[in-house]
Amino acid sequence: MVVSSCSLTWTSSYLSHKLNLPHSNHLLRNTTTSSSNNVSCAMETTSSTERHCQRRPLLLGIGALTANLLPANSLLAEEIPDRYRSFVDYEDGYSYIYPSDWKEFDFRAHDSAFKDRYLQLQNVRVRFIPTEKKDVRDLGPMEEVITDLVKHRYTAPNQRPTIYDMQERTIDGKHYYTMEYVLTSRNYASASFTTLAIGNGRYYTLIVGANERRWKKVRDQLKVVADSFRLLDI
Repeated sequence: MVVSSCSLTWTSSYLSHKLNLPHSNHLLRNTTTSSSNNVSCAMETTSSTERHCQRRPLLLGIGALTANLLPANSLLAEEIPDRYRSFVDYEDGYSYIYPSDWKEFDFRAHDSAFKDRYLQLQNVRVRFIPTEKKDVRDLGPMEEVITDLVKHRYTAPNQRPTIYDMQERTIDGKHYYTMEYVLTSRNYASASFTTLAIGNGRYYTLIVGANERRWKKVRDQLKVVADSFRLLDI
């Protein structure tokens, strides 16, 4: 993974394929359609057919950061809220924001991941797999796609899933599905947002979650992360 921290000045900063960046000042327009649900799904064995990409070694390049080097639809063109930082991956074509006090960590079979410094189960991670589909809508109707994923892929045999919300957003002509759900077992429950998107010949998945007991406290903070996911053209 290639990561650098930089400051948004027009003189000098770190330039790499993957960047951790602070604030900028412009907002992207987005359109959201929401379908609120409370759907309990039967327990199924998690599918293991999905292939994941390996994280790459660290490769940093240092140079001047100028406006014409940056894609117009990156997080650099958005307003980054206070207490968040942005992660921009030009090589793999995606970006998102995460709480500024979180730290990077290795999450198996994921391309990038950050977690709370003290609550390790409170984290965000992104992975992608190759696909011939061109858009997340090519997967099928949102309700069917999300219910099938939560029921068959995200739920372990000892867990009971409940879906609370589904949303479709359109940003710069690209479509995103986001779901909110809880996975409950006998002794533990986790709550998560997952955002799905397809572009660049890849099927991207961002998951951000926490212990279900803390969900009411951190839900709004983590929803910002889920809604911030963007595809970059590569």
